[in-house]
This record gives sequence, structure tokens and C-alpha cells, in this order.
Amino acid sequence: MSAAAPTPALPVTFRPTRTRAVLMTVGIAALVVLTAVALLLERLGPGERASFILTGLLFFGVLTLLSRPKVVAEEGGVTVVNLTTKRRLEWAEVLRVNLRPGDPWVYLDLADGTSLPAMGIQPGIAKAHAISDARALRALAERHGTGRAAD
Repeated sequence: MSAAAPTPALPVTFRPTRTRAVLMTVGIAALVVLTAVALLLERLGPGERASFILTGLLFFGVLTLLSRPKVVAEEGGVTVVNLTTKRRLEWAEVLRVNLRPGDPWVYLDLADGTSLPAMGIQPGIAKAHAISDARALRALAERHGTGRAAD
């Protein structure tokens, strides 16, 4: 990730849209199929029907949780939403935006010496899109904070 990217207009939201679309489609399909099976099988009792539907809802819920990650960049800073956590950072806290070959998602090196995964930018299904998003976030960090380019 070495080419400079144009700085996008703020606010901007980065999220793995293709991955999200696949997860939500699979979740809805599974819920529909399990609900249909529960309603169409005549030999099932009420408890068994409910367990099919609850299993579909649970599966859909897990896939919805997996589709939650995003990174929202605004004038005042960046908000990183991962699976179960949400963290707001001032631009000055973001020293470096990293997406190295083989990384599952972007990592933000922070001023306190820690690193924060930003799962909203992940190269899984759409590698070129993720690289573009990571470059844009890096450009924003360099423009608004103390960020410096990664190697």
C-alpha cells in the first residue's frame, strides 16, 4: 500500500459492502428456508417448529453481527465499529493506518502505543476496494492528525 490516495470528503463511511451483502443474503435465505421447513413439515410439534425458527433467527443474528463492522471518518475523528465494540478516536490519536499483505483488515497504530483492528476495511472479497479504502483513510489521518505513512 504505497500510492497516495485522494482525500475523500467528510463524513465518509468505509465498510466491506460485498461481504455484508453476502452475509445478509445468506442469513435471510437460511431464515426463510428454516421457517418454511418448520411450517411445511406436518409431523413437527409446536416446540420443534419453534426450534427451527429460533435456529434460523440465531443464524441470521450471528451473520448480522458479522456484517456490522465499519469505519466512520468525520471532521472530529474516526469511529471504529467492530463486531461487538465501538471506539471513537480523535485524529491525533491515529498515528498510522496499516494494511499489509496477508492482514485480514486494517490496523490503526495509536498514540498510546496500542494497535486497533478496523474490521470495516477488509480485503476478503473485494481486495482492490479495501486497498483503496485503506489509502483514503490513511490520507485522512495524515491530513487531519499526526498520522504518517506506513511502509
